Amino acid sequence: MFKDLDQLLHSQQRLAVISLLISVDEADFVFLREKTGTTAGNLSVHIDKLNEAGYIEVRKFIDGKRPRTVCRITPAGIDAFESYVQTLQEYIQVKKGGEKT
Repeated sequence: MFKDLDQLLHSQQRLAVISLLISVDEADFVFLREKTGTTAGNLSVHIDKLNEAGYIEVRKFIDGKRPRTVCRITPAGIDAFESYVQTLQEYIQVKKGGEKT
């Protein structure tokens, strides 16, 4: 009856990263860290997992003398996010007593 939720996106921090990236062209590491409220080390691990899954693209470069990491959601990431949201909506409909047709 219930579809499986994408376990990669079911993590609060990874879902937060994807949710932020879906609404912008790209975001740098500092922005994502501030918005998610996570530590740099923790965020780095989540970004690596999302990148390995093909949900985001990561560019690392030197800007002046500062290293920067910039992330962008991929079409696969958009599809995964939309599917995750759709699955959650189906769970909610069942909870409300609605029948999915």
